[in-house]
Amino acid sequence: MLKPSPLIRTATPEDAPAIEVLYRQLVGNGEVRVLPERLAQLARDPHTELFVAELEGQVRATALLSLCSDAMFGFQPFAVLENVVVDEQVRGTGVGSALLVAVEAFCLRTDCSKIMLLSSIGREPAHRFFQRARFVGDAKRGFVKYRRAFQSS
Repeated sequence: MLKPSPLIRTATPEDAPAIEVLYRQLVGNGEVRVLPERLAQLARDPHTELFVAELEGQVRATALLSLCSDAMFGFQPFAVLENVVVDEQVRGTGVGSALLVAVEAFCLRTDCSKIMLLSSIGREPAHRFFQRARFVGDAKRGFVKYRRAFQSS
């Protein structure tokens, strides 16, 4: 029996509850709030694409892609990929791979020079997933400074 293929599409405000569930799987943080009005705003932003992968009518994965303007290669942007989450119940079924294929196709259409992402240091299964998708984990070193560490003026 053939497995159904996921439908990859832009998130809509109606997807807010499902995306919130996925984000909670990612971070386990009770403060996560995905607002429908924010999803509507993101859908209008030409530099942002919030993807969802829908399988049998349910949102089972998501990824946020931000296009960043750059001066290095003419008008080519680069992309930052964030909050890549595949529902724990469908990991290993191809849903995440289909999502990344759609992300790459979007980046080709928008002439991105590269896609960058960060993944928490202890997420070894996610690292293997990204490596299988041909992301290089040792080409650069990422640094993060969270809001609580910002200098107040």
